[in-house]
Amino acid sequence: MVMKNYPPEFKADAVALYQSRPGVTIRQIAADLGINPETVRNWVRAAGASQPRGRRAEAPAEPATPLETENAALRKKIRELEEEREILRKAAKYFGRGDALVNRFQFVADHQRRHGVKRLCTLLGIARSSFYYWRATAVDRAARQSADARLATRIQAVHLESDGTYGVPRITAELRDQSERVNHKRVARVMRQVGLAGLRLRRRHRTTVPDPAAAKAPDLIGRDFTAREVNTKYVGDITYLPVHGGKFCYLATVVDLASRRLAGWAIADHMRTELVTDAFAAAQRTRGSLASAVFHTDHGSQYASRGFAEACRSAGVIQSMGAIGSSADNALAESFNATFKRETLQGRKSWSSEREARLDAFRWLTRYNTRRRHSRLGQRSPIAYETATTTTSTTLAEAA
Repeated sequence: MVMKNYPPEFKADAVALYQSRPGVTIRQIAADLGINPETVRNWVRAAGASQPRGRRAEAPAEPATPLETENAALRKKIRELEEEREILRKAAKYFGRGDALVNRFQFVADHQRRHGVKRLCTLLGIARSSFYYWRATAVDRAARQSADARLATRIQAVHLESDGTYGVPRITAELRDQSERVNHKRVARVMRQVGLAGLRLRRRHRTTVPDPAAAKAPDLIGRDFTAREVNTKYVGDITYLPVHGGKFCYLATVVDLASRRLAGWAIADHMRTELVTDAFAAAQRTRGSLASAVFHTDHGSQYASRGFAEACRSAGVIQSMGAIGSSADNALAESFNATFKRETLQGRKSWSSEREARLDAFRWLTRYNTRRRHSRLGQRSPIAYETATTTTSTTLAEAA
């Protein structure tokens, strides 16, 4: 479930996220973080960061000078010429895209008054009966096109709300939750028509630095990244966050294998053992206890350190490690990190500053738990999945 007591760092990051996004309201920030808007509003007021958001009254425009008037006329003329060029370009491709037969029908419809249906159909090699049938079904076709246009608007809204990351499966699930009766094939077709697509992951570079002298733990996962119950199996990893100027921040994560929930995470400008122990401690706070859980990682020196081993022993956690040099043995954690960077950077090589990297990470990582749909969870968010699972278990227990 969502936290009720928020640490000061979380509050400060929420206020900073609000300040960094001038066009976004407190309600939208609260929705991304999965908390009550009034709670965020109180944090913003307490920090003295409250600012009016909306359209400001525009100052009366000063009378245009003759030169400005002339420039405006020239700009208008340029726009008209550009529009004419675009029209001519489309005309040249009249038969170059889409359904060739439909394009011929459309050509006849557009030019029949000047040349006549019989002559045009003969020249284009189509039957007049086929053209008349096409024209008679124009109303039904227009209705379908109108329905597709309305659907495209809803798809674009969902795609934009996901920061341009959702593809066909997640958008279909979102629309169905909004009571839209639609299948994934139609969503895919409309997305192609409007030029939308979800983000695809790329293979990341391996950054693990093993310590040959460190103690080794057995592999208790065996590439089976599933769990029957939450808070029983976790995976962890570290990834770098590139910052402009050749600098880096580092993100350590702790992911539950049952619900895919990000139970804990930490960001720092170093890769010392404290980075992974901080993420581990955050997971402890989230779950209350990690006793008897398995925590699987690679052979990075941070996870093989005495400090991390002691943290696991104190929490009653059983360490697990994959083979040295095998990224597949910790594939789920690496996939999570790759998704995070892909959906936050979106093609950029780096963040402009450490502050921007931290705020983007804070927003995405929190949103991941509360709102981002996961195919493994039936297109539900991790917290929604945990809530549903808990409700079902409680109901079954009461029935028994």
